[in-house]
Amino acid sequence: MSNPAPLVDPFQRAISYLRVSVTDRCDFRCVYCMSENMTFLPKKELLTLEELDRMCSAFVRLGVSKLRITGGEPLVRREIMTFFRSMSRHLDSGALEELTLTTNGSQLSRFADDLFAAGVRRVNVSLDTLDEDKFARVTRWGRLPQVLKGIDAAQAAGLRVKINVVALKGFNEEELFSLADWCASRDMDLTFIEVMPMGDLGGEDRVGQYWSLDDLQAQLASRFTLTDLPERTGGPARYVRVEETGQKIGLITPLTHNFCESCNRVRLTCTGELFMCLGQEDNADLRSALRGSEADAPLEEAIRRAISLKPKGHDFDYSRQKADGQVSRHMSHTGG
Repeated sequence: MSNPAPLVDPFQRAISYLRVSVTDRCDFRCVYCMSENMTFLPKKELLTLEELDRMCSAFVRLGVSKLRITGGEPLVRREIMTFFRSMSRHLDSGALEELTLTTNGSQLSRFADDLFAAGVRRVNVSLDTLDEDKFARVTRWGRLPQVLKGIDAAQAAGLRVKINVVALKGFNEEELFSLADWCASRDMDLTFIEVMPMGDLGGEDRVGQYWSLDDLQAQLASRFTLTDLPERTGGPARYVRVEETGQKIGLITPLTHNFCESCNRVRLTCTGELFMCLGQEDNADLRSALRGSEADAPLEEAIRRAISLKPKGHDFDYSRQKADGQVSRHMSHTGG
């Protein structure tokens, strides 16, 4: 019999949000996420779609109510819609409140209608610039028109789109207002994210890239009237409303104002490792428990043991002009 007791970590935080990377592969090579010449995992190491279903279903039984699918780029995984359609049963039962997706948008024109049919209602699209040349530079591969076409398709399908922008000093500072205006004109929410010290820097200067969102918010406030909002969507963002447009802008600040005290999430990699904190190296191997028994009890016990080891928070810090707390794995490995 499954134990219905909810997942609670050592600091009495209830774990209700699981982010799942379904692949480490991507059709872009964003400079803050991957090295240019990535060595991807052998496919035999990845959980099958059936194993991902069983793993996620175990978390849902243990109280996870929000499931976000990430990558790499999740929509490049072969037959990924089979997984989404299967997960929709948990929406139908009411056990899962939300099934969402973070994507680079490149494949949305192909899959937007299918995602909506599977019960997805919101997608986050990572887009750091509206300048085609700069987009090619930050992603290393380009194809901005393809992403914009995907956003059009998502909105046409009825999906609520939120644009995620990594704030990069010297790169997209001058686009702050044009990005905000563009999102407002299309009724899309917008979230800015501070760049995090993750992965082999590969010549990328994380400290040099770091643009404090305190500074970004002050720039916004120089033109707009901003009202702090108390709402949370289950993730790490805090929100402000732009009174002149009514749009909502999120701020994810792992460096300036870390949000660890309210962390309700864990991250599962495509190989079955559970990272209890994005900014720590500790992880738990759930694949062995999954494959070691056809019964779910050992897997559920392994999940509980992992949650019991969740740390209080990360150690990211740029205050000494170096990337303190940097972790060795790429963002694409843990899930964006």
